Amino acid sequence: MYHRFRTALLVALVAGSTLALAACNSGVVKRVSPPGATVQQLTVRADGGWDVALRLQNFSSMPMVFNDLSLALKVGDEDAGTLTAKPAVSIGGVSAEVVTLQLQPASGARLVVADALAGNRTLAYSLKGTVSATPQEKKQRSFDVDSRSTLNQAPGLPGVLR
Repeated sequence: MYHRFRTALLVALVAGSTLALAACNSGVVKRVSPPGATVQQLTVRADGGWDVALRLQNFSSMPMVFNDLSLALKVGDEDAGTLTAKPAVSIGGVSAEVVTLQLQPASGARLVVADALAGNRTLAYSLKGTVSATPQEKKQRSFDVDSRSTLNQAPGLPGVLR
């Protein structure tokens, strides 16, 4: 009898403490994480300029408005130029959006991209700079971005790297 009572009491205490802990949790934890930026697509225009589809990634658990960006683009070992914009785009938590920017690249960078396209080779690139974003109900913050990746020629699309 005493053993049953003790077991029932233990079960009641565990259930009560679990409910108390659940009541303390106010829901989703809101975390602000540094955003990311990568080149989704680079298209060489007829005038030699580039259209750069930039993928802005919000790794935070809450929406953020991406206000400003200034990212130095390097292709191979050549500086291509700086991507600057004020996209003012709202991106939901753990989500991404693409903004397309135009760039008149440096001549050395044009040659590197033309060589990669002509030889159907992988093109290494890097982005380095800052992205300013405002998390929901918070102050605007500036985040450092330093990313590296590669692009490959898009099959059937001349002048396009993805």
